[in-house]
Amino acid sequence: MADHLYLAYDYPVLGAFWTVMWVFLWVLWLVVLFRVVGDIFRDRELGGWGKAGWLLFVLVLPFLGIFVYLIARGRSMGERELRQAQERQESMDSYIRRTAGGSTGVDQLSRLSDLKAKGELTEAEFQRAKEELLRLR
Repeated sequence: MADHLYLAYDYPVLGAFWTVMWVFLWVLWLVVLFRVVGDIFRDRELGGWGKAGWLLFVLVLPFLGIFVYLIARGRSMGERELRQAQERQESMDSYIRRTAGGSTGVDQLSRLSDLKAKGELTEAEFQRAKEELLRLR
């Protein structure tokens, strides 16, 4: 009876735990790898040879390459990502402003209606301004 050794892995729940942990670590490793490779290509300050060197280092020696990259350039990764997010936001805002044309047609029609209700515009002037506004859209 002394020659039979019980291992912790003999328990199925612990085996499932270790399997889930290794899968989680593998997925985490892939996420970090893709973020680093994406950051290498995103960096505008890094030249072509620098990008090729970092990419080769990360792909040939993945663990060492990623750890060295994170130590050497990890702080600026967040700054580059923030700058890119701000540029995307500014681009979206300018697109919305361009598309909306400053103020929306509903706002301009509402103002025209208010001016007509106050008596500052006649019916003919209101219709002419409304047609012009709708023609511009």
